[in-house]
Amino acid sequence: MDQNPVHQPVMVREVLAGLEIRPDRLYVDGTIGEGGHAVAILSRITGVGELWGFDRDPMVLQTAAARLAPFTSHFRLFHRSYARVGEVLEEAGRGGAAGILLDLGLSSYSLQFSGRGFSFQRDEPLDMRFDPLSPGPTGAQLLNTLPQKEIERIFRDFGEEPRAPALARRVCELRRERPWRTTGQLVDLVLSVLGRRPGSRVHPATRVFQALRIAVNRELEELAKFLEGAPHWLEPEGRLVIISYHSLEDRLVKQRFLSWEKAGVMRRLTKKPLTPGVEEVRQNPRARSAKLRVAEKI
Repeated sequence: MDQNPVHQPVMVREVLAGLEIRPDRLYVDGTIGEGGHAVAILSRITGVGELWGFDRDPMVLQTAAARLAPFTSHFRLFHRSYARVGEVLEEAGRGGAAGILLDLGLSSYSLQFSGRGFSFQRDEPLDMRFDPLSPGPTGAQLLNTLPQKEIERIFRDFGEEPRAPALARRVCELRRERPWRTTGQLVDLVLSVLGRRPGSRVHPATRVFQALRIAVNRELEELAKFLEGAPHWLEPEGRLVIISYHSLEDRLVKQRFLSWEKAGVMRRLTKKPLTPGVEEVRQNPRARSAKLRVAEKI
């Protein structure tokens, strides 16, 4: 059983059922994070079966490597984006995987321990890069350099934030006084413009932080690139399982699954997304917005 006190993988039972694990095949965890789902998958793999894990964050990969050490002969880790799964399969001379999993949620490590400004609950440098070795730009650099209209577009399109114009205008006014450097500065700005809604469980900065993180890491572009190639990276009858957490991602996945089905490439096994049960949400509140979709290659 998974005893990691930091990270609770979401909808493990549904993920395993969706992948329909066969013990001697190759499976890919495109967002391995701290390895929660990977442990569950590897516990069902035997013989020549393998799990390949991908992540853009080298620190997270170190955590995953330590956690998966008991399965040493059955897993390989790659410091690459899940959008590059096809390249790795080709380099290794593998025709395809029996299953691919994407869990598009932010890892607990990134939120709590990375020090890169993913959380509005602590004051940290406003970095937000999944891969701190990448050339950038950081969240602070975007806020300090982009035109007001582009900052507004990021808040509106990636955060679905209704007050995007007012927030973007204030970002540009304040950067003339001092440059953007920390999450604390950004939280203060959001609170000054939006205030707090009495009784709301959602912090007013949630949408802005989501939007800036998506822009820094080009998350929707990476997902679109992955979806372009995913059917080619699966064996016949191979399964694709994707867990998304906000409407932008889920819309992309839903639309692509539908287009694959119409083209006779993949078959949707979930016409509507699966969601966590009441007990799982009680034990892991971060799971409450998860939506899981499954498709099978024809």
